[in-house]
Order: sequence, then C-alpha cells, then structure tokens
Amino acid sequence: MDANSSSGLNHESYLAAFNEVHAQKEILQQRHYFLLNEMQSMAKELPPKYQQRLPNELLSDITNALLDGTVYEIVSGLKEIQTMTEKTLFNQRMKIVNTQKFELQDLQKKHKELLHEKQSLDPVSVSLFKSTVQQQEEALKKRQREEVNRMDMKLILELDQKVSDQQVTLEKAGVPGFFVTNNPIEIRLQMYLLEFIQRLSTIQLPA
Repeated sequence: MDANSSSGLNHESYLAAFNEVHAQKEILQQRHYFLLNEMQSMAKELPPKYQQRLPNELLSDITNALLDGTVYEIVSGLKEIQTMTEKTLFNQRMKIVNTQKFELQDLQKKHKELLHEKQSLDPVSVSLFKSTVQQQEEALKKRQREEVNRMDMKLILELDQKVSDQQVTLEKAGVPGFFVTNNPIEIRLQMYLLEFIQRLSTIQLPA
C-alpha cells in the first residue's frame, strides 16, 4: 500500500469518527432540549415562590447531569432506601400503638372485674375506688402519649437524617441544586427536583 492510499484511509477513518462524534453530540443535544422542556413544564406546576428559585440555567444544568442515566440510578436507590426506612419506622410506631391499646384494654378489664367485686361495699368506698381507677387510667394514658411523642420525635429525626444523607449523596454526585441545608424551603425545593427526576426517568427519550 502506497503512502497516498494509507493517507486516504486515515482521512476516511477520521471523517467517519468525526461524523460519529458529531451525530452523538446532536443526539445528546436533542435529548437535553427534550428533557429541559419537560422539566420547565414541571416547574410551572409549582407555587410561584418555588418557581422563582428554579432559573432556566439551573434546570439546564440538571438536565445535563441526567443525560448519561447515572443520576436516575442514584435517585432510584435513594428512593428505595427512603421507602424502606419509612415503612420500618411506621411499623415500629404501629407496634407501640397496638401494644398500648391492649395494655389499656387489659387495665380497664381488671378494673371492671374489681369494681364488680366491690359493689357490695358502701357507696363511699365504691366512689373512692372509681376515683382511683380513673386516676390510674389517666396516668397510663399520659405515659402512653409521652411514649408515642418520643417515638414521633425519633421518626422525625431519622427522616431528617435520611434527607441529609440524600443531600450529601447527590451533592457528591455533582447534581446541581442539591446541597446540605436545614432550610425548609430549600428542602422542599429539592424534594420537587427529586420528583422531577423520577418523572423524567419514566419518559421515553427521543432516539
């Protein structure tokens, strides 16, 4: 093979590679434009105070981060962890509530039986017993309310920690709009963005 033939092949190979890269770039641009339009439409569904915190530049940066599909996998994994955590915490709370229900019913049953036995006593003694019963039941209900309140605080703290974990993971993954914050508005905004990403993951992209 002479030099001219070799040069021609190299030129053709270069053109083929260039055309392939150019075609791939156009596909990515089309997908970006498509995703951006979808996300802009979603953003318009939000209350005005959140819309103003989502400029087109941020939405464009987010859609860029979605193009290779990695962020979808990360968000899906985080959502799965959150769902499992919420289910576990809910079951723990229900277990406490049900245990308390049976505990109160058991105490009321014992009081009813004792009251039946004391019906033969004088009215003053019966009245005193009823007063004691009421105090015991109120004390139990108060303790149970405090127990549920402690459980609810635990739920809130654990869910807050999951939100913080999500923020750290997404920030490290380089997803725009995500960072560690305790600001309720910023947290709600990030929740909206997660919802957008999940919705986009189910949409068929243009070929």
